[in-house]
Parts: sequence; C-alpha cells; structure tokens
Amino acid sequence: VRRVSITNLGTRPREIERTSLAEIVLGPPGAGRATPRLANLFTKTEFVAELGALLATRRLRSQGERQVWAAHVVVAEGDTVGDVQFETDRARFLGRGRGIRTPMSVIDGRPLSNTAGAVLDPIVSLRRCVRLAPGASARITFSTLIAPSRDEALALADEYNNPATFERAATLAWTQAQVQLHHLGIDPDEAYLFQEL
Repeated sequence: VRRVSITNLGTRPREIERTSLAEIVLGPPGAGRATPRLANLFTKTEFVAELGALLATRRLRSQGERQVWAAHVVVAEGDTVGDVQFETDRARFLGRGRGIRTPMSVIDGRPLSNTAGAVLDPIVSLRRCVRLAPGASARITFSTLIAPSRDEALALADEYNNPATFERAATLAWTQAQVQLHHLGIDPDEAYLFQEL
C-alpha cells in the first residue's frame, strides 16, 4: 500500500495526475530473475470497472503449481477528474526506445491505453487525476494485492477500494513491527540503527 499526499501551495487551481507502475511475475520466487521473459508468458490481465481494479493471473505451467491472482487498485480522496486510466503492457507504457526512468506515458503526458488481455511483458499501472484549489490537499492510495483465486482478489480489491483501509493497514503493520521487535529483543534505538545500515 502506497499513499501520496498532494497540496496545492500555489494561487491558482491545478490538476495533478499520479500514475503507478508495478512489474508483475506471478510465478515461484526467483522465476523472474532466472528467466524473465519466460516467467511472464501466458499472463492475462483484466480491468474491473466497478472497482477501478486491475486483475492479473498466469496460466499454470505444471500440475503442482498454485494459481495466483494479483489485484491493483487506486483510491483518491479529493476532487477527482475523469475516470481511472490503466495499462497492462510494459512496452506500451514505456514507448519505443524508452526506459523505466523516461516512460512515454508519463514524460510525454500521453493517456494510458485502457487495454487489458494477454500480454507478453505484463505490468499493472493505474492513473488518477485530482483537481486542487489553492491551499487544497488530496491523497491518492495505490494498493497491490495477492490472492489464490479471482473471487478472493476481487474481495480484496473491494476492501482496499476504501480510503479508511490505508489507516487500518498502516496501524496493523506498525503493530506487527512492534511485536517482531519485542520478540527479537530489539529496542527502538537499535531498530533505527538497523534501518540506517
């Protein structure tokens, strides 16, 4: 879960777009590093309009492999402009001859294609635009979720399609971190030092 807070400190209204990008490998750990192109083959994506969510899954390659579904959602708190835009094809997102630091979809301000389906090099990317009056603020939260079935992925997407879910997730993560630190016998000063290292 990632939340971005935006404040318009200027004297005129502004429209600000925020775009996410996550490359996905829905296979066993290490599969993406070992054979990146092969690991991404047979990935299928879909956009669920009523939730504003992207779903992705990959056809199983062996009997013992477990099905995995990914969901990616965006929630905007503020005055939104237009509909959610989405992209699932890395090449289309980046553009010809472009890299991850200079994607055509962001640098050139081009709209996302809003296409999904079978893709060779899958990503999940969502874009939301907010209008900010002078002095106004908005928050945009992007969540990426994993589930063992389409129904469970949809249920998670529905749950994380609520602005209050971020606060709950952040509180649970903080609590879990405190329990782990206590279990490991690490005090806050040591934890800070370990983070710095």
